[in-house]
Amino acid sequence: MGTLTAILTLQVYLYLQTEQIMGFLIFLVMLVLIAGVIIMNAYNSLVTLRNRFKNAYSQIDVQLQRRYDLIPNLVETAKGYMKHERETLEAVITARNAAMSANSRAARNPGDPQAMQQLESAEAVLTGSLDRLLVLSEAYPDLKADQTMVRVMEELTSTENRVAFARQAFNDAVTVYNTKREVFPSNLIAGSFNFQSANLLEEATPEMRIAPRVTF
Repeated sequence: MGTLTAILTLQVYLYLQTEQIMGFLIFLVMLVLIAGVIIMNAYNSLVTLRNRFKNAYSQIDVQLQRRYDLIPNLVETAKGYMKHERETLEAVITARNAAMSANSRAARNPGDPQAMQQLESAEAVLTGSLDRLLVLSEAYPDLKADQTMVRVMEELTSTENRVAFARQAFNDAVTVYNTKREVFPSNLIAGSFNFQSANLLEEATPEMRIAPRVTF
């Protein structure tokens, strides 16, 4: 009788131990699954937000390209009247070409700190050279009355406004992405999967906050 009791007691003990082990294993599996879901959601969210600000930059690229295409028309029109301002006209074209190159680099890697800073600097130089050209044009009434000049200036001003709106949308998207990558648990995923911080596209100088204008 004593032997039977001992056997039954041992069986109960082993059963309880097995149940505890199984319960612990189930708990571990559920824990791993929950962690996996959290990691997957954080990763997918970072990818989505990174793609969003990159797509937002494409709108900046479109408007800047439109601006770059308009500037040669502006310079060619001005050449017919401002024959003694060759240096100023050449400076505009040089600045335009430099800005185009900087924008191409930024478009390949939106948010990259070096690319964004180079674009800000190049755009500041271009805007400054355009401002100087427009100030000088005030001394040429025939140029101010030229219909091609009027049309190009209207298109440039409209494009500058669109650039400003596109830049704001890009900066908003970058801010959301940067915030997401800094909060837990996304910060762990960002560090592990190389989600780099993105730079805003700032208005580097006061001149860049003013669209080129001239009154005709």
